[in-house]
Amino acid sequence: MSNQPIPEIRVGEGWDVHALVPGRKLVLGGVEIPHGQGLLGHSDADVGLHALADAMLGAIGAGDIGQHFSPKDMRWRGADSSIFIQHIMTLVAKKAGRIVNADITFICENPKIGPHREAMVKKISGLLGISADRVNIKATTTE
Repeated sequence: MSNQPIPEIRVGEGWDVHALVPGRKLVLGGVEIPHGQGLLGHSDADVGLHALADAMLGAIGAGDIGQHFSPKDMRWRGADSSIFIQHIMTLVAKKAGRIVNADITFICENPKIGPHREAMVKKISGLLGISADRVNIKATTTE
């Protein structure tokens, strides 16, 4: 049996919900998706990246996305949620952490996630600095 210490493994969980409304672009998992409506929110309202952000913050015990990127702060109005992930990656690094995988589930009737899955995986793996096979995107409905 090895005397090497077991590495600390931390897991965070996050989820997010925004209403679909006309007049906004739809961004999911860092990818703009053609659709007649977009998600209502202060930033780009990307529920996939917001859930990922909260999971990452949870894993390092650093609160939630609203504490770091307040919707009252006009700097974040319409902001690309990729900025949030990039900032959180610096917080993870400061705590000597490392993201090794991500698993994101979209719960929606539409749009269909499948046609955009590969682009989301590519975007998120790039943001996290991990290989694409370590990012999983899935979807379900409320049926």
